[in-house]
Parts: sequence; structure tokens; C-alpha cells
Amino acid sequence: MFLGHFGVAMAAQRVAPLPSLGTLVLAAQLVDGIWPIMVLMGLEKVHITPGITAASPLDFVWYPYTHSLLFGALWASALAGAYYAMRRDRTGAAWIAALVLSHWVLDVISHRPDMPLWPGSPRLGLGLWNSLPASIAVEFALLGAGAWIYSRATRARDAIGRWGFRAFVLTLAAIYLASVFGPPPPSERALAWSALGGWLFVAWGYWIGRHRKARASAWAITRSREWHTLS
Repeated sequence: MFLGHFGVAMAAQRVAPLPSLGTLVLAAQLVDGIWPIMVLMGLEKVHITPGITAASPLDFVWYPYTHSLLFGALWASALAGAYYAMRRDRTGAAWIAALVLSHWVLDVISHRPDMPLWPGSPRLGLGLWNSLPASIAVEFALLGAGAWIYSRATRARDAIGRWGFRAFVLTLAAIYLASVFGPPPPSERALAWSALGGWLFVAWGYWIGRHRKARASAWAITRSREWHTLS
């Protein structure tokens, strides 16, 4: 899954008003950000096999350090712990951990059975990618819902906040469509290097966050601040 991860990151702003959009995107995309580094280091393996599924040519041979449930929980704990140490926001930290783990759940739904529980475990996958129309429908539904929720949970401080966010969503949609209908990557290394570009969306999220203001309920913001005070 691709768009769906960004969709849940944007939607999380409604229940986690204090973290920046960049932090929420970082959480939802953390394992996909680390994955190409692991591939380039030779610690994880992917093959390009056109036709292996209708929606993706990627055959994830070995990627337990980023995409197993066990390591997902470890990455979630690390990122949530780092965020809490810096911000003392328990509500935000809890949702950041949930976003990291949501990546595994959404990938189990979309992938063929290649998602491990731990290194060497049996693999899970419901195979949404086996249907191109269903994959596109689910991806865009999650992206659209997330963008709508985010737009309702925040308001633009200026034109950058308004148009920067719209460009963010449209760029994600364009990249997804290009990946689905375009040619497969020329090599595994080229795929890994291009996947590192995903970190740009984290930076973009922080930029958007500086130009938008949360308009969460007074209860939600007060609750987050109370957790901060109690800690």
C-alpha cells in the first residue's frame, strides 16, 4: 500500500492535534523509509517480477527488519519514545506508535502472503494487490478520507498552507498512478534509491505543518496538555 499510509497519517491529526503533519507522516511511513536503506546494505531483498500481482511488480523476498510485526513494534516504541522524550505529549506518542504499527496492518491487507510476524515466521497477506481496480479504489478512498479529515482538523495560516497541502495530495496521487500504470523499475538498486525519495514527503509534511493550525476541539488540546503537565 502507498496512498493509504499517507491517508491514515493525515487522519491522525484529528485525534493527535499536537504533532506536526511531518511527524505523523514519518510514523506512518517509517518502515518504508528505512526499507530502501536495508536493501542497499544487503540486509533485505526485493525482486522485480512483473505480473506477480496486478497492482505491483515487487516480490518482497526478505524484509523482516522493517516489515515484520515484531520489528514494527520495536520501531513504533523507538519513535514514540523519542517523540515523548522531546514533547512530553502522551496522546501524540500513543498515536505515533499506532501509526507505525498501522503500516503492517495495511500492508497485510494489500500484499500477497509475504508479511512476516517475526524473522523466519510464516507470512501473511490478504492479496488486495491481486485486483487492480480494488487496489486503486481502496488507496484513493483512504487518501481522500485522510485528506478530508486533515482539512477539517486544521486550517491554513496562509496561501502556502492551503496550496501546499493540495499539492502534497495531488503529487501523492500522481506518483501512485505512475507506479501502477508505468513501467517497472529497471533494477532493485534503482528501486531502492528512488524509494529514498519518500523522505521528501516527511519534510514536505513539516513544511505544511508550519503553515497550518490545528483546530481540534478544546477538549482534545486540553487533554494533550494535561498529559504533558502530569508527566
